[in-house]
Amino acid sequence: MSVTNALTTALPELQPEDSGARLLLFGIRQLGAHGLHDACTAHAFVVAFGKGFQRPLLLLRALMQEMSAIASGPIQIAPWCCPRMTASEAALLQVVARVGTNPHAAQVLLADVLGIRDATGVLPTAHALANAFADMALPLGD
Repeated sequence: MSVTNALTTALPELQPEDSGARLLLFGIRQLGAHGLHDACTAHAFVVAFGKGFQRPLLLLRALMQEMSAIASGPIQIAPWCCPRMTASEAALLQVVARVGTNPHAAQVLLADVLGIRDATGVLPTAHALANAFADMALPLGD
């Protein structure tokens, strides 16, 4: 297998162009790699959201903690600087983007990422996170 094929197998998706989705991806990667109280994530949210940064940051932390608690195994994430995404990262972005308009599809995607049968308990947090981004003028469209 060539290096290019190996890269596209491990990281099948390009990062999104949307600034809200890129910020969410950065937060997922940083919190996943460095813990829920990562200062770089907090700084990025302060810069992006200003005084209203706490709500989306708290909801992202809650989502990451909930997913970690019920996942059947590790969720693959790439380093923050990687221009491509893992399949799990792409699915998580889709979950948050779709949860308001198609909760069933979001639940199926999330259950697949977490390796469990039913992920409906995590959907309210994902929905609140999507709303927080939208309320702060960075909607996570599908």
